[in-house]
Amino acid sequence: MKRESNWSDEAWGKIARKIARTSKRIGDGFPHASVEGSYRLEPASWWTAGFWPGLLWLVYRDTKDDSLRNIAESCEAQLDQVVMDYDRLDHDIGFMWSLTSVARYKLLGAEDAKRRGLLAANLLAGRFNLKGRYIRAWNPWSAGEDNSGWAIIDCMMNTAVLHWATEVTGDSRYRHVAVEHSDTVLSHFIREDGSVNHIVIFDPATGEKAGVNGGQGYAADSAWSRGTAWALYGMALAYRYTGEERYLQAAKRVAHFFIANLPEDSVPHWDFRLPEEVTKYRDSSAGACAASGLLLLARLVGALEAPLYRGAAERILHSLYINCGTWDREDEEGLILHGTSHFPEGKNIDVPLIYGDYFFVEGIAQLLGHEELFW
Repeated sequence: MKRESNWSDEAWGKIARKIARTSKRIGDGFPHASVEGSYRLEPASWWTAGFWPGLLWLVYRDTKDDSLRNIAESCEAQLDQVVMDYDRLDHDIGFMWSLTSVARYKLLGAEDAKRRGLLAANLLAGRFNLKGRYIRAWNPWSAGEDNSGWAIIDCMMNTAVLHWATEVTGDSRYRHVAVEHSDTVLSHFIREDGSVNHIVIFDPATGEKAGVNGGQGYAADSAWSRGTAWALYGMALAYRYTGEERYLQAAKRVAHFFIANLPEDSVPHWDFRLPEEVTKYRDSSAGACAASGLLLLARLVGALEAPLYRGAAERILHSLYINCGTWDREDEEGLILHGTSHFPEGKNIDVPLIYGDYFFVEGIAQLLGHEELFW
């Protein structure tokens, strides 16, 4: 395993020590956002349920700490009940089972983890709308709501579980769904300048595009930074699995937009297009996700281009380590500060977020030579 510079080695040591401490309190719960220094735990059905066990697997891969393995396996087992009892299981199936079952299968070769991962892939493929060529995002959140035509950029990350399913079974149907959805993203989500729509709404009966919604961004025509990161990383993964040049070019276009719009300290604001009167909170989770995607992208392009993407990723991760890290704070369970979950709804603003922590750790692991991803 190729080692990186001293700061990333130092960061990894601090990550491992902090996770060893916080895992004793969090246990096999499902953290989302830190509230007054402690991660608030959500039900196993919440969309972020995979990130904590995924983070534990990242650290376990290096330390072989069986206490972390036991917690991650317990989290995974709890998701079995979600499949049976939860009515709103949605596109986030990929986030939940890629970082639990697929991760454990890749690391340990466990057959029960493989079966769970394939079940997740089948459930996600079942959300595909043939007419619109998209994977439906959510089920109704309240009585009478109809969001059957809604697709979101986040799902580009979730398509990885479909590519993985084809890879391990040889059944191309999963990949067909992932490719069709990805091509819809190319047509309707990624703009010419590399910025990205969060939500695109289709007529579920005809497949015709009906409009766009700003979602977690400031407005329909703004540029939500975490959505940009989802697109960057998701398209890089699509290229890695398929070799289709159009996905590589899309990943590069989005990457250039992301890099060009970073502030001086390389930690992105929660939206890249904000009017002056709106507070420009940072979103460290967007930066961490983009950095990990940029490191993958650097491995996929030629030697002349790679330093651009790798250099940007290193700058982001180093800034997160120096400016957002909580390494010496025993009063804070999160690893990195200044995440913004959902500004339009006023939820979890300027706090550590578990997915920010996950992608930060994944990014540092890539810097240190771990090239296998759980996606």
